[in-house]
Amino acid sequence: MTSIGGAEMVDWNLAVATATRLVRPGPEVSRDEARAIVAELRKHAKSSEEHVRAFTRMGTEDTHDTPVLVVDRAGWIRANVAGFREILKPLLDKMQDRRSGPGGAVLGAVGGKVTGVELGMLLSFLASRVLGQYETFAPAARDLPAGQSGGGRLLLVAPNIVHVERELDVDPHDFRLWVCLHEETHRTQFSAVPWLRDHLEGEIQSFLSETEVDPMTVIERIRETAQSLVGGRPEGEDDDGGRSIVELVQTPAQREILARLTAVMSLLEGHADFVMDGVGPDVVPSVGEIREKFQQRRARGASRLDQALRKLLGLDAKLRQYRDGERFVRAVVGEVGMDGFNRVWTSPNTLPTKSEIAKPADWVARVHRKGE
Repeated sequence: MTSIGGAEMVDWNLAVATATRLVRPGPEVSRDEARAIVAELRKHAKSSEEHVRAFTRMGTEDTHDTPVLVVDRAGWIRANVAGFREILKPLLDKMQDRRSGPGGAVLGAVGGKVTGVELGMLLSFLASRVLGQYETFAPAARDLPAGQSGGGRLLLVAPNIVHVERELDVDPHDFRLWVCLHEETHRTQFSAVPWLRDHLEGEIQSFLSETEVDPMTVIERIRETAQSLVGGRPEGEDDDGGRSIVELVQTPAQREILARLTAVMSLLEGHADFVMDGVGPDVVPSVGEIREKFQQRRARGASRLDQALRKLLGLDAKLRQYRDGERFVRAVVGEVGMDGFNRVWTSPNTLPTKSEIAKPADWVARVHRKGE
């Protein structure tokens, strides 16, 4: 546990307890129905491996180092808190070095328990919205196994999948396979491209090492977000223009790193969308209906509160990544075929830049010109 000024910055255990207590209950299912859903998701996750590999033509290493876990919302919360602690440790250690400064003194008064409660509120909001997640940086735990040789783990959040399939009124068996195809694509990306995980981790750690934000700024942003969940923003207080948490950091070096990370995430998310739609017609009979309804749901969003939180947390950027990345992949495959597109996985130098995501022809010209 990292401490600043003699006090814990984040009480992670309290964050888990708070999120678990506040998260919305999942849809009502019987015990037998729950067992059947879990079994079906595991079956679809397994069958998706073959479908994804055949479509993408990506040779993969042994995927036994990346377990598939079907979890409830509380399980998703525990897994993500563990991941946050792992990836944010360098940043928290850096903040700890500042404990003698004014920010550290204030944090010492605020204490990690307040921060833990507020972080828990954010996690409770997100825990009911994620369908699946490939955890790239996943530390192993007794109830949450992870790869022992650098592999992550694939999470399928059963209550959320059931909730959305009922909300969209689509065939549940088709929808579950469709979701598994997307998430399995992410597992294939990292198992077939051994350097990708280390590259991403290096970029993230470079980003965090450049962070010069005062610790209190981060804490205040968490507090503002948490307060907005319960309508706690003081009346008449102006919005900040919809900046996300990561946009608080605006050093030139971090802007460059963030641009590269945005491009990579757009590629990964867009590729997964492209693959699940490409595989879909052969194995998911109602894929057209599912895609149409799901896109409408994405575009429609939910409440005004949802939309505000998406901006603050950067989730609106994630939605753009799905759209822009899928367009990039579709355009490149259309121009040079799947094998030509797969040159993107050759090395970090062949990853698209942020501008190339918007202009696929520029990537094709850069990467394929030398070969031709």
